[in-house]
Amino acid sequence: MRSVLFVCTANLNRSPMAMAILRSKVGAEHPDWRIESAGTWALEGASPNQKMLQALAERGLELQGHRARMVTRELLQSFNLILTMEEGQKEALQIEFPELAHRVYLLSEMIGLTFNIADPVGGDLQDYRVTADEIERIITDGFEKIRQLAAG
Repeated sequence: MRSVLFVCTANLNRSPMAMAILRSKVGAEHPDWRIESAGTWALEGASPNQKMLQALAERGLELQGHRARMVTRELLQSFNLILTMEEGQKEALQIEFPELAHRVYLLSEMIGLTFNIADPVGGDLQDYRVTADEIERIITDGFEKIRQLAAG
């Protein structure tokens, strides 16, 4: 089973966006994938940002019933690949969970680069569209590496 956990700060914008985009790319014909998201500072049960949902809807994507949740050791242990949006999130997870450090990457590393995905929180709808475009480009261009690492 291939498994990917996307991690951002609040689990309300970037990581659920990435989750929806990868799920769409993988498609329903691949039930051997598990794709989820969580946050390093998430308020459990919080609803996703409406602008983020609108940016996804414009791509024909939905997030039915998504609610924010915190990263836990148990959750991380159940995934082969953990992709963070920011270098600080990657470092924090690797320090707090050193036994899982080899599974944690920055999303941009999937295309051979090292840069953060800016959080659009507080921005307008166009900021969310830009973030979605960036995440989608990385997932598309880095899909082969994601596929390999997600296999464990």
